[in-house]
Amino acid sequence: MPFIGPYVHFGFMPDSAWHFTADRLYLIILPAVATILGGLMLMFAANRVVGMAGGWLAALAGLWFVVGNSIAALWGGSAGTPIGASLGHRLTESLSGFTGLGTVITFLAAMALGRFAVVGVRDARRAERAAAAGGGAATAREGERAPRQGRAPEWERTGEGRGATRSAVPAHGRAGRGGGEHERPDQG
Repeated sequence: MPFIGPYVHFGFMPDSAWHFTADRLYLIILPAVATILGGLMLMFAANRVVGMAGGWLAALAGLWFVVGNSIAALWGGSAGTPIGASLGHRLTESLSGFTGLGTVITFLAAMALGRFAVVGVRDARRAERAAAAGGGAATAREGERAPRQGRAPEWERTGEGRGATRSAVPAHGRAGRGGGEHERPDQG
C-alpha cells in the first residue's frame, strides 16, 4: 500500500509511488516479509515445532504492525502521514495499512497457534503407533502402561459404535463429573 497506493491516492506521505525510506523498511517491509514467512511456515509445517515457530513469527509481525508506528516515534521515525483529505479517508488508510492489518494478522496467527497447541486424536494415534513400534519397548518390558492422557476412548479408536448416538456419554468421560462411570448408549 505505501508503495503503489499513491497511484490511487491511498497511502502515506510522501505522495510518490515506490518511495523508499529506512522507516518504511522497518515499519512495513520487514514485518510484511516476516508475516509471509510465518504464513509459509504454517502452511508447509511438517511438525508442530515448525508450525509454532511460524505462528509466533506471524503473530509478532502483526503486533509490530499495530505498535510499530508508535514505537518509531522514539527514534523520530514514521511511515508517513496518511494522504487522504477527509478524516474518514485518513482513518481508513491508517487502519488498512497498520492497526487493522496487524490486528487481523495477529488474530489469524493466534488461531493457528491454538491449533498447533492442541494434540489432536490423529497426533495421539500416530504417537501411540510410534511408541509401540520402537520407543514403547522399555515400558512394555517393565509391565507398565503409559498414562492415557490425551488418548481417545477405546470405542472411538477401534471404530466400534459408529453412527450410534452419544448423548448419554459425557464429553469429558470422567468419573465424579456427572454421576460416575457411564456406559456407551449402544451397549444398553
